Amino acid sequence: WMSHGDHLTRIPPDFRVIAHTANAPIAAIRHRHRPLYGIQFHPEVVHTPRGSELLANFVFKVCGCRGDWNASSFVERTVAEVRGRIGTERVLCALSGGVDSTVAAALVGRAVGRQLTCIFVDTGLLRENEAEEVCSFYRNADFEFRFVDASGRFLDRLAGVSDPEEKRKIIGREFIAVFEEEAARIGGVNYLVQGTLYPDVIESVSTRGPSATIKSHHNVGGLPEKMSLKLIEPLRELFKDEVSRAGRELEIPPYILGRHPFPGPGLAVRILGEITRERLAILKPADRIFMEELRRSGEYEKIWQAFAVLLPVQTVGVMGDERTYENVVALRAVTSMDGMTADWAEIPRPLLALISNRIINEVKGVNRVVYDISSKPPSTIEWE
Repeated sequence: WMSHGDHLTRIPPDFRVIAHTANAPIAAIRHRHRPLYGIQFHPEVVHTPRGSELLANFVFKVCGCRGDWNASSFVERTVAEVRGRIGTERVLCALSGGVDSTVAAALVGRAVGRQLTCIFVDTGLLRENEAEEVCSFYRNADFEFRFVDASGRFLDRLAGVSDPEEKRKIIGREFIAVFEEEAARIGGVNYLVQGTLYPDVIESVSTRGPSATIKSHHNVGGLPEKMSLKLIEPLRELFKDEVSRAGRELEIPPYILGRHPFPGPGLAVRILGEITRERLAILKPADRIFMEELRRSGEYEKIWQAFAVLLPVQTVGVMGDERTYENVVALRAVTSMDGMTADWAEIPRPLLALISNRIINEVKGVNRVVYDISSKPPSTIEWE
């Protein structure tokens, strides 16, 4: 987990060592006279024994903070802030059907009611049957709901593009273009609501100090520099588990709150290399089979996020008595609390075998399935 390789070899004279481990002779230090402390390992990850207790001691006993944040007060405060900012104007919400955008829509809807219009965009990069499922769920919602089929324009813009950063930026720009067009049709719209979370911001831009850009999320670093709509991001300082707690406070159905995270760029970042309709036709049924078997076995609820990835390689295989040279699908499943760190999920071997056999036998163009057993860090959860 210490994949960045940093370590202390010496400390300033006003500090002393207060903790050490086998791998870190200087694991924690404190100032000899002032309440200044330093820790150089990851107590928040699942591998750290008593990591949560260590963090609680540091935050409450050392720093003197109070644990008075709760979902109820967050919802009440955020609704009041949103209502005060928007006033009587109309507002759009980018609704994906996932947890984050649904919670953001519910917050803003509680603040401004029918002034809110939610837009669900089919980019052509959704999972199999997802557009139909999302539309059927939100048709009877308390806010105005609109469906926009923009699959053709998204896939045309992405033709020939392989670089993941460029994919995300193209998708971010195209999303904004769609929302601005819809805003013009409605009239009087000045705001756009997004379900941006703090991990999106951390990985995309430097916040509150220097940090590296890991990847530009389409809704943060992938946005165009000039926009006619002003952003409202009520979840921008929350982590994933906190969003779920806010969702329960807002009485969002468990069916939505229990969904695995799905990236805004969709399958564009799960197809490594160029995105084509032919490659989408391979990945979509492979991913569907993976989800079907996870749900059927009861493993879906134990896993934080799972998905299939289409790799940009082909391998030799044998199907029947014939040689094949087909695509490779990678399966990824992780356990996590908030997505900042994650460990690969130990799916039972017989279930993995069943999933692999179904994908190879049912999805034309696949002759090999592999399982990703890397943690975050050093890997990210998504492959791109």
